[in-house]
Amino acid sequence: MTMEFASRCRGTSRIPADPSRPYVIEKGEGDRAHLFGDLITVYAGGEQTENAFNFFTVEGPKGDIIPAHLHADTYEVFYVTQGAVRLFVEDTEGRQTERLLTPGDFGFVPKDCPHAYRIERHHSQIVGVAAGPGGTFERFFETLGTPAEALGLPATPYVPEPERFASVSQQFDVRFLAGHEWGTSA
Repeated sequence: MTMEFASRCRGTSRIPADPSRPYVIEKGEGDRAHLFGDLITVYAGGEQTENAFNFFTVEGPKGDIIPAHLHADTYEVFYVTQGAVRLFVEDTEGRQTERLLTPGDFGFVPKDCPHAYRIERHHSQIVGVAAGPGGTFERFFETLGTPAEALGLPATPYVPEPERFASVSQQFDVRFLAGHEWGTSA
């Protein structure tokens, strides 16, 4: 049985907003959103952790690179549990690296470092955690994307209108880097 709670970001949420209340969520029953070809599921966010960190998964098919972006005040973790994900990162001195992450591999992206990723194999899954002094950004996914009630990937990719990218950057610690070039195999 799934209990529904309202939050400041959603009309209904499967995760309680009270940071002092323990809870358990069954696999896939967090707050879901579709963005591009992916399904993002949030299990804990700013409301539950007093903006200390978030915990989410990204599942998707083999596809295009996610647009380059950075977080000015947020550190981000990529932990691959299924499939393969190519992580692209540029440090604060402009050095770019790319790594293929497979199950059990961990990637860390410090704040202010441009990064992107591309899912390399169908049925891949990333566990993400983000934390920093600027709070958390997990509600970005459903704000830029679209909330999803059903389990599973979107039947057709959800690609937001270009002007929406700028509007979410003002609300969340996500700044897209239009035209960013990767000197790697991106």
